[in-house]
Order: sequence, then structure tokens, then C-alpha cells
Amino acid sequence: MRAPRVRWFLLLTLAVPASGQVQRVQPGDADQTLRAMRDELERSRERLRMGELQPPYYIEYRLVDVDARSVTASFGALVQSTTTRNRFMTVDVRVGDYQLDSSHFIADDAFRGFIGSTGTVGIDRDYESLRQDLWLATDQAYKEALDRLSRKQGYLRSLARAPNVPDFSREQPVVLVAPRFEPDWTSRDWEAEARSASQILRQFPELHDTRVSYHLVFLTYHLMNSEGTQVRVSRTAAAIEAGSHTQAENGMRLHHIYSRVARTPAELPSVAVVRGELERSARELLALRSAPPAEDYVGPVLFEPHAAASLLAQLLGPSVSGARPPVAMLPFFEQMLQQSGARSEWLGRLGTRVLPAGVTLVDDPRANEFEGQPLLGGYEVDEEGVRAQRVTLVESGILRNLLMSRRPGPDFQQSNGHGRAALLSAPRPAMSNLFFQSSDAVPPDELRRRFLDLCRAEGRSWCLVVRQMDNPLLGSLDQEDSFELFSSLAAGIGSGDRQPLLVYRVFVDGGQEELIRGARLTGLTLRSLRNLAGVGNDQTVFHFFQNPSPEFAGTAFGAFGTAQGGLPTSVVAPSLLLEEVEVRGARGEPRRPPVLPAPPLN
Repeated sequence: MRAPRVRWFLLLTLAVPASGQVQRVQPGDADQTLRAMRDELERSRERLRMGELQPPYYIEYRLVDVDARSVTASFGALVQSTTTRNRFMTVDVRVGDYQLDSSHFIADDAFRGFIGSTGTVGIDRDYESLRQDLWLATDQAYKEALDRLSRKQGYLRSLARAPNVPDFSREQPVVLVAPRFEPDWTSRDWEAEARSASQILRQFPELHDTRVSYHLVFLTYHLMNSEGTQVRVSRTAAAIEAGSHTQAENGMRLHHIYSRVARTPAELPSVAVVRGELERSARELLALRSAPPAEDYVGPVLFEPHAAASLLAQLLGPSVSGARPPVAMLPFFEQMLQQSGARSEWLGRLGTRVLPAGVTLVDDPRANEFEGQPLLGGYEVDEEGVRAQRVTLVESGILRNLLMSRRPGPDFQQSNGHGRAALLSAPRPAMSNLFFQSSDAVPPDELRRRFLDLCRAEGRSWCLVVRQMDNPLLGSLDQEDSFELFSSLAAGIGSGDRQPLLVYRVFVDGGQEELIRGARLTGLTLRSLRNLAGVGNDQTVFHFFQNPSPEFAGTAFGAFGTAQGGLPTSVVAPSLLLEEVEVRGARGEPRRPPVLPAPPLN
């Protein structure tokens, strides 16, 4: 088994291809993956044991076969074009029992970088080669599990009150072996489309840098465990993502983002549509460049549907999970969770009001569309082999349920089919298709009138509307940008700092709008949604990628993913009116703009 060289932390939970650009492989093909997994798993289950030490009680093999096409262009010139084929494998061996096992334990030396059971395997689906990799990975994972269980038991004995929640849930085995699909990259000229789409930005010399990227993914996901679960499903996803940068005259760095996500490459918009949307995005960025800076503000804020859905994704992500965190010896682990916004506000609150009385919140991975619009978060079984279930989280404002993987929590101890993961990451409870509805919803015009009435009641001449929230990963074009953007958010995201992208002043007399730049929302936590001043009936589908990396998954950063590293998710949400939001104007000294103007772009 080769050590992992993972550039694509790709989408393990993707849409089943609906049509176009896939070639179905008939049963009886030469794929020996499942047979190799089955034979080595059975041998390990029957014979793996070290002397008098415990044998494994659970063994799991996960393998994903990835075909990926990535094309990036800037100002009409191709920056990169790659087609890759990889197979990644991970082995989970557990020692102990369902109540207490070797999993979810962070020792005082933290994560020791153990990757012996994870890595790349041969891409030709060869039986003997794969069994060799599985044998070595299983052996190393078993030895590590023995050591980890011993350390975990020793630590738990030192506690005055050890947790009594099981480590792993018992679930019914699932057998789902679907035909494979092979990718077909030939139906559209992706390089020509990327060039043409990015070329429209040449007409804006004020832009310092741009990237337009097409990401296309086909994969076949395999799962097998010692309980009898066998899964093989083919999935696909596609996205167009773009970021543009400029500076205001005073040196403030500004960016804009663009994203279009589809279930298959064939469903991506045409190049003509993309050019039009990129042009609109560029004009908005130039308007930001000349917009006045934001002032400090406390008062009503109206979030239009896309901004509201993005805000819900950020606020709800850490709290809809019912799984408990790992057992940790590190004294600062709890502080880390708090600072990163990973602390759930809903654990232990079943049966209490957590949202306004008329609000219902549902997560349904079995849903395929909403009012004719496709949804991207659907699947039949999750990454732990549990069948997907529709979960009503909140009913009439009362918390009724939480999303569960096979990691039990204090409120629920069975999975409801929401253990999601990307590539080599551990499955965690995560949203799929989330629906936010209210029985008290009003038309958008009525909600806007209510918003302006609140402004008048406070004696204000203007209030704020948020039209689009930011995603720092899409807005950063290099590592320096990423570090700067995330560093600026990290200090306050646990206490409710949120980054909008497009914010407008709306004047009470006449309703005129004025774009402002540099605004940041502060103190905006899930508790802020308990007393909404109004909800629209303009429900809109918003697609995004959850970030499954260990640093971000389950935290307030979890809503910031990309097509190269995320779980496709859809949120259906309306406009939301909050009566009091604190907004902070721009802080810090901006950088000097370039000395010379940009060279001409013909």
C-alpha cells in the first residue's frame, strides 16, 4: 500500500448520476474489488489475533475509486488542466466492544499521525494486489487499536466519573451492490469552456487576479464490514467555482465569489450562462471597490434567501449533530472546541424551544428536488452503510431530534443514516438536504415593509440588508489569501463573527439601496434565531459544500468547503428578519495598492 498523496479530498457523498456523461458497466465486469475485500475481511475476522490479546470485534474496509477532471483558466488563458485516476482505501479495526472500544480517543500526545491503515492502492482493480494492501493495513490498524484501547482504558480509570454512553451503535447490515459507471469526458470541451468563461473578465482591468475552475468527479464507493454490510455505488458531481480580487483606492483588499454546483457534468450551465453570471459578479466587485466603508451598527438586518440559507448552514452545522466529541486527555481540548464554534448549543435540550414557535426544520437525504429544482445532498446509504432517513429536527420550534452517525451521543444512541465523510475522513453526523419552514411566513414585500417599520420605530434613516454571505475558501486564490481570511475570522467565529459579502444600506424614505464594504456581523450565534422578527415565504434552494477536514468538520468553519474538498449539501430557506444584529465596520490598515496600473488586456 502506498502512502497517501491526497490532492482531492473529494466528495464521497455525491449524487447518483441521473443522465448523461456516464457509461454504465454491466454486471460481470472485471472489477475484483468486492471479492478481494470480502475474502481478506473474512480471513481477518476468523484468524486475526495476537496471542492472548483481544481479537477485533469490528473490521471495516472503505475504498473509493476516483476519476477527476479539473480545468482552471484566468483572463482567457488556461492555468491548469488535469485528469486523474486514484483509488483510496481506509481500514477501521476496533478492539473492545460496542460499549467501550478503541475509537475516538485523543491521548496526551494528541494525533500521532498514524496512517498505516490509510492510503492509495492500485488503480487496475487487481485482486491479489488489493488483498496484499488490505492485509498489511488491517494488521497495522489492529496493532494500533490494541495500543489505543489500553491507553484509553487507563485514562478512563483515572476519572471520577467515566462516560457511560456506548462508543458504537449496533445497526442492521445493508447489502447494496449497484452497477459501476465509467466517466466520459468527451461530450463537452471543458478547456474551451473555461477559457471562454474566464475571458469575459478581460473587460475589467481593475481586477487584479481571477480564477475560473471546472471540477468534475466520478467515483465508485465500496464499503464492507464484519457485520455483513456490503455497498458499491457510483456517484458523480460537478461544479464551477470562481474567485476575483481587487483593491479599493484606499488599499482595502476585496474579492467576490461565484459557484454553480450540479449533480452531473451534463447539468452544469452553458458557457454563455456562466459568462453572463461572471460579468455580473465582476460588476458587483467593482461596485464594492467604490462603495463607502461600513460603519458600526446595531439594529434590524434583513437576510435575503441565499444569504439566510448560508447563515443557517454556518449556525446550524455544529448543533444538529447528536454525536459526542472524542475522549481527550488534552486539557485544552474543550477550549479548542469552544473557540472554533464546535460546541453544540442543542445537546441536552430535547423537548425545549430552540427556534420560533412556527418553525419546522427537517433534514431529508432521500429528497431529490424541491419545486422542480434538483437537490444535491441525497443518498440511499451513508458512509457507514446505514440507510438514509428523513429526520425532523425541530417541530413548531421544539427540538425533537438530532442527526446521528454510529457514534452515539447523550440524547440518541442509534444512527439515523447521517454519517457522512469525504475520502479518508471519519464519518460524522452532517446535513444533507435541509429544509427551514415557518407556518408564520409572509410574502417578501410584506417582510420588507415589516423591516422598514422596525427601522422607523428605532428612529433610523437606514438599516441593512444582506444579499450574499462569503465563503473564504472560494474567495482565496492562494495560501496567503486563505491564511489571511481565516485568521481574521478565527479569533471571533466561536462567539458569532460572520462574514457577509454583499451588504446594502436601505434608506427608510424611498427604499433606495447603497452598497457598503468591509462589514462584519458579530455575536451572531444559533441563539439569535430563537426570536426572529419575521420569516418570508420565498423559499430558495442554496447549494454548498461542507468542509469534512478534521480541522473544520463539526465547527463553525464547516460550512466553508469547495468542490475539491466538500460534501455536497442543499439548504432550502426563505428570507429571515433579525431585529437586532451588531455589525462592525472595517478595521486595520489596508495594504498599499500596486504602484503601476495593470497592463492592458485585449
